[in-house]
Amino acid sequence: MKYLLYVLILMSLSVTAQSKYITKTGVVQFEASVPSFEEVAAKNNSVTAIINVETGEFAALALVKAFRFKNALMEEHFNENYAESDLYPKATFKGSIDGFSVHSDKSKYQITGELNFHGVSKTINNVNITSVKKNDTIILKGTFTVLASDFNIKIPKIVSNKIAEEIEVNFSFELLKR
Repeated sequence: MKYLLYVLILMSLSVTAQSKYITKTGVVQFEASVPSFEEVAAKNNSVTAIINVETGEFAALALVKAFRFKNALMEEHFNENYAESDLYPKATFKGSIDGFSVHSDKSKYQITGELNFHGVSKTINNVNITSVKKNDTIILKGTFTVLASDFNIKIPKIVSNKIAEEIEVNFSFELLKR
């Protein structure tokens, strides 16, 4: 929790006198399901995110243990064997939204940045996102795909036919003006 506070304070200092929007209730979901097997999907409803609307800079932080699965045993295996959430307690994304303008009627953008998960950083390029501005709120939504192997996550051979190597990640942030 101290780290989260530190990141937010640091980001606040870097955007002094700039307009920012923030949320602590962003949603990130992922799915690594394989047809004919049990659903491998989780959702985190407490992701912190911030955007500087003057520069398009965007950052998000998710606590890994906050991802919830339908199956408690699957959640336990995810935290202990795959994400190793005691060693790597958070996932972060820091990047920028190309050509973002809070004053534009444009609603489709692309975001590029660094995703850090399981102690590994990977560049995520040109993710299509939608942006809707309503009063003092900006809603950002998008989807991208990553590979488990890109983050040094080993899927044991015994379950490799039940868990997809390709993971679809969806996000939705309702950011409020601060």
